[in-house]
Amino acid sequence: MQRFLTYIESRLGNIYSKNEMKSISHLLLKQLAGMNSVQIYTDKDTKFTDCMVNKLNTAVDRLANGEPIQYILGTTEFFGLNFKVMSGVLIPRPETEELVELILKDHKNQQIQLLDIGTGSGCIAVSLAKNIPTAKVSAWDISEKAIQIARENADLNKVDIDFSLRNILEFEQSEEMSDKWDVIVSNPPYVCESERADMGTHILHHEPDLALFVKDNDPLIFYRHISLYAAKNLRKGGGLYFEINSHLGEKTLQIIEQNGFHAELFQDLSGRDRMIRAIL
Repeated sequence: MQRFLTYIESRLGNIYSKNEMKSISHLLLKQLAGMNSVQIYTDKDTKFTDCMVNKLNTAVDRLANGEPIQYILGTTEFFGLNFKVMSGVLIPRPETEELVELILKDHKNQQIQLLDIGTGSGCIAVSLAKNIPTAKVSAWDISEKAIQIARENADLNKVDIDFSLRNILEFEQSEEMSDKWDVIVSNPPYVCESERADMGTHILHHEPDLALFVKDNDPLIFYRHISLYAAKNLRKGGGLYFEINSHLGEKTLQIIEQNGFHAELFQDLSGRDRMIRAIL
């Protein structure tokens, strides 16, 4: 096994930090070699079968080409739950866990109707449904592939969610639904096209543009449409929650407040503007 760890360092040392390589090595050994943490630290002389060596080498080759470890393994952890992920569906981020925490702080154990707009892998909707079992949760996405994966993740985590293939940009501003929501949450595309140069190739070459990028001339298009929809379809006193572009916090607040909300910015653990809570 020590040879494998040395091999990973030689192949990936120019791409990942030592801490990242350590985490990646442990994930590969756990999920592809079936080892536990104790074995990884103590069984330095473990020898792998030819089949296992081929699996590990294939994974390292894909990592060396910039493919995210989550896509290679087909799974990731979010908010203490396991989620399936694959190319075409955005990989859940730690910052989004903070958005889930904020909603749970406000609505734990409440009987609410909750809508997740742009659900992707379903990480937000599934985590909230799991932690607020009294909630009735719905989730929308424009991507059929995302809806498929989100349904699988709901089944995997044993929660009941109503998924729909819908595009929030196609809703008329005057449109109202018969049911009213208590909470609407969204982590919409918010990375400006001009910010591509600041992103790693593992994101640009593998994660879906549809879930990431917006045009520079209208970067807040989703926040405008969602806040318009929420103003008409949230119950009075209901909450609208967003993950946002850290560079556009104040501008995003202005758009939301123009629709009758009292909005507040929250920072992530890195101290960057990352979330908004808006009350109708």
